[in-house]
Amino acid sequence: MMSSEVRESFHVVIVDDEQANINLLSLLLRKNGYSNITAINSGRGLLQRKDLSDFDLVLLDLKMPEVDGAVVLSYLRDQPVLRDLPILVLTAATEERARYDALSRGATDFITKPFDVKEVLIRIENALAVRNLQKLRIQKNLELEQLVQERTREVEASRLDVIRRLGRAGEYRDNETGAHVIRVSKCCALIARVIGKSEHFCQTILQASPMHDVGKIGIPDNILLKPGKLTPLESEIMKKHAQIGADILSGSDSYLMQMASTVALTHHEHWDGSGYPAGLSGNDIPLEGRICAIADVYDALTSARSYKKSWSVESAVAYIDESRGKCFEAFLVDAFLEIQPEILPLKTQYKD
Repeated sequence: MMSSEVRESFHVVIVDDEQANINLLSLLLRKNGYSNITAINSGRGLLQRKDLSDFDLVLLDLKMPEVDGAVVLSYLRDQPVLRDLPILVLTAATEERARYDALSRGATDFITKPFDVKEVLIRIENALAVRNLQKLRIQKNLELEQLVQERTREVEASRLDVIRRLGRAGEYRDNETGAHVIRVSKCCALIARVIGKSEHFCQTILQASPMHDVGKIGIPDNILLKPGKLTPLESEIMKKHAQIGADILSGSDSYLMQMASTVALTHHEHWDGSGYPAGLSGNDIPLEGRICAIADVYDALTSARSYKKSWSVESAVAYIDESRGKCFEAFLVDAFLEIQPEILPLKTQYKD
């Protein structure tokens, strides 16, 4: 037996063109603890209702003028949110063919006329007991879905934190805080978004680009931290960080790590083919590498290092603009210039 609180929570709908039937069923329901009752005196009246999602049980007469119960039954079953809704069809005992038709259209059970009070109440309670289990299952599924989403967000946050820390491992030796990798990743995502890339691509480059200089782990300190200009030999050794980073990140089935490896390898390639390590040019340079090239150079220019002072934002932007078609793709330079108001605050938000 259901408690009175449970019965009061159910929304029972009576659809019948005979007011006497509505009155009788309403009285029986109210006497037995059901208070949320809606009476509709025609099939058309139910079809005209906009919100049916809060229905818990429908008592549906089959024989009604204009729009009969069979049409209403088919309509209700066509609504995705109502496919599991208990529908008890009201029929005369002699309407055998109509009952079979109602079953084929999705009727849950029958209440025969003239009504037997005990039978009516038992069938209603049985149907609502099933409905109650459905509602509990739906609520549990919602709770589980929310828990999964929460755990997924936690995993994503942890993964991004690990990625940033891996990126900082390469930066830490020549950049005390490693905030450079965060600013570069934010800038990469902004550029990707403004050129119309998918949100999946934008999120992936956000998470992949912090690892662009992880290969610096393999560069000797006397070269990486040298305050003056590098010799040609030292410069060649320094350039190896791109291949080292790609090798560290390669071999994964993860799209994220594949992009990270590509970014590490190609973010020093130039649009005109004058970059390294492979001298790629134009569209032969993967898009993620072309995007990161701009973000990395901009942030490097505007950051102080052991071997140089920081440039002003105006000077760095002018350099990138002047390098369109040489170091950088013109289309991406335009995108970079467009998002300047969003890039400027990154220096304050993520300080070295």
